[in-house]
Amino acid sequence: MKKVILIADDSPTIRKFVSFSLTMNGFDVIAASDGMEAVEKLPSQKIDLVITDLNMPNLDGFELIKAIRSNEEYKDIPIIILSSLSGSEEIEKGMSYGASSYLIKPFDPKRIQYEVSKYLN
Repeated sequence: MKKVILIADDSPTIRKFVSFSLTMNGFDVIAASDGMEAVEKLPSQKIDLVITDLNMPNLDGFELIKAIRSNEEYKDIPIIILSSLSGSEEIEKGMSYGASSYLIKPFDPKRIQYEVSKYLN
């Protein structure tokens, strides 16, 4: 059974790039254009990992992480932040909200695969 990764990013280019990289490595990918859409897609099937941007319309990455962590059914899903925000304040805030990893854009596809493999074997 393939592992399913939910990607929330308002950039179609980033979604495409990350999706391609992960599907090439045998994962199923569900894409969402913002945190609100990601929350709506969570119940659609078993999600094994979430990759989220922080700066998104409607519901940002921090609020998405809070929504996932406060839901009994999803609270243990690993969450990787993928953001262009590289300040220690954002990184600390993201981790304190419950993110598992924090990657900074631009990123190397190998780095994403490495982070994903830490949580999904």
